[in-house]
Amino acid sequence: MGSVSVNNLPEGGLESGTADTAKNKDTRAVFFFDIDNCLYAKSRRVHDHMAALINKYFITHLDMSADEATHLHQKYYKDYGLAIEGLARHHKIAPLDFNREVDDALPLDELLEPHAETRALLQRFDPHKVKLWLFTNAHVTHGRRVVRLLGIDDLFEGITYCDYGQVPLVPKPLPEMFDKAEREAGVRPGGHTPVYFVDDSYLNCRAAYMRGWTNTVHLVERGVPEPEEKASKYQISDLAELLDLFPELLRTDA
Repeated sequence: MGSVSVNNLPEGGLESGTADTAKNKDTRAVFFFDIDNCLYAKSRRVHDHMAALINKYFITHLDMSADEATHLHQKYYKDYGLAIEGLARHHKIAPLDFNREVDDALPLDELLEPHAETRALLQRFDPHKVKLWLFTNAHVTHGRRVVRLLGIDDLFEGITYCDYGQVPLVPKPLPEMFDKAEREAGVRPGGHTPVYFVDDSYLNCRAAYMRGWTNTVHLVERGVPEPEEKASKYQISDLAELLDLFPELLRTDA
């Protein structure tokens, strides 16, 4: 149940045959955590910087005005859950090129820092009861960078990410992405592994809940408009509320 550093974080779960056998014998629950605007607050303004870089990318590479870029960016995000999915699908943009100019170009060192409260919260979960697993629509370089800067990389046992080297892209909320997460995190077929999930995306939470992930939690921060209809059974405004929702996953020695 040991932790791993971000540099050793498995990108696709355990890979060897021996590891697969061990994974199948793992009876722990799995808790999937989204990364961006979930493991850190929106007030860190990562999203604002990302939106500016995405719009710049649209303007530069698609030769359009700022207003057109903003409109198309928002449309692709709404339609696909990921701006780059629309770019790759309709404009033949290489996702890894986009990643270099957007996600990997973010000044994260200036925006993020170790967050003691988030680390303490995650440490309340008992690693003998639950496996903490990252589940992101970002490419692996961005995901690893974020959790390292937050000082929580050693608390997760793996990461399932959107592979920008694979076309077509397979992001949340596509069923194939949830299949991938279950496979890589070692979720046993037939509902034998309790699954938990937290994300700030309505679309992702709705898809997860409809899939049968009944312990899906939609994070809607204070100040963010609440959806007219809940995405899932649970909706919270702060990650700390997870501790009250799921006491069965917590350490008893804390």
